[in-house]
Amino acid sequence: MALKAIHVADVPNFDHPAYIPETPTIFSPSVPSGYLEAEEKEGKQRSYKNGKFVVMGHRGSGMNILQSSDHKMKCFKENSVLSFNHAAQFNLDFIEFDVQGVITEKKVTEITLEEFLSYGPQKEPGKVGKTMVRKAKDGSVLEWKVENDGPLCTFQEAFEKVDTSLGFNIELKLDDYKIYDEVELKRILQAVLKVIDEHADQGRPIIFSSFQPDAVQLMRKLQENHPVYFLTNGGCEIYGDPRRNSLEEAIKFCHEAGLQGIVSQVRAIFRHPTMVARIKESKLSLITYGQLNNVPEAVYMQHLMGIEGVIVDFVQEIKEAISDFNETEEDYSSVDGEEIVENRNRLPVKFSDRELSFLLKLIPELIQT
Repeated sequence: MALKAIHVADVPNFDHPAYIPETPTIFSPSVPSGYLEAEEKEGKQRSYKNGKFVVMGHRGSGMNILQSSDHKMKCFKENSVLSFNHAAQFNLDFIEFDVQGVITEKKVTEITLEEFLSYGPQKEPGKVGKTMVRKAKDGSVLEWKVENDGPLCTFQEAFEKVDTSLGFNIELKLDDYKIYDEVELKRILQAVLKVIDEHADQGRPIIFSSFQPDAVQLMRKLQENHPVYFLTNGGCEIYGDPRRNSLEEAIKFCHEAGLQGIVSQVRAIFRHPTMVARIKESKLSLITYGQLNNVPEAVYMQHLMGIEGVIVDFVQEIKEAISDFNETEEDYSSVDGEEIVENRNRLPVKFSDRELSFLLKLIPELIQT
């Protein structure tokens, strides 16, 4: 039996395009107000702006870094229903997760869905399947062991089993080094849209994102109901496709493709803080990702800079810090025309213009490659 599902989980040791069935349906439900507000003027592209500072759980309750000494990086199996629903406990706005267009070492068309789901913990209580391993960036191969493990899940199950209060930031995972033709990309994206059409809750906000420029451009053409964001590391790594290599190129590409926003590596933003104003002037929404987003001070600085949301691993800590920011931001006094305040948690709550200017000049020097 050929594989008939799009997979949410990052599966180790599979690295070829997944088989995607032909699915021509492309309708998907609209985004409710309160998360993204559409702005459209005659002769200008449609843009989306978040109504509040948004916190998104990275792959649910945080990605797994198996070689890390921090237990929080190995607490819940990433991209699992278990991790998604744990994140919902902290009143997050969205979770971000990966929908695979690729698996590794063995072509997905050569395995059945049953075989794929046989890895790791099984849905039957107490039953454990085949051992999963994961290849780290340094080339080492580690057994994929976490404190709270859960079964692999399909894209459909994410809609059926995950708390409906959570919005979905659906990252379309594709091979960085493959050139896709439009026919193949269309088949992959239509399969994703078919699942959304048949299983999405009407009230659940959805956005799409991908590092693959052609994929987000085509997704924007296939549907207009959900915002589409371009993922970029803003020059932190260099690729053959120039659209991926700077924030300037990302802005240009978003305008050409009619996209609604950028999801940038936070280091790129801190190295080039003036780009925040450029992105906002371009009527694009801006969200960031990266391990610096697990540091409350770095998140608060982005809040002051006008960035609209962050994707984080330490969901509980950052959500609590954001709540503190909001609660204390109005609790300040004026001294010599400058706003000064002490946060009860020893975090800065309001900077003067002079202090903010200094920090923005200093940050690029502190952020190393």
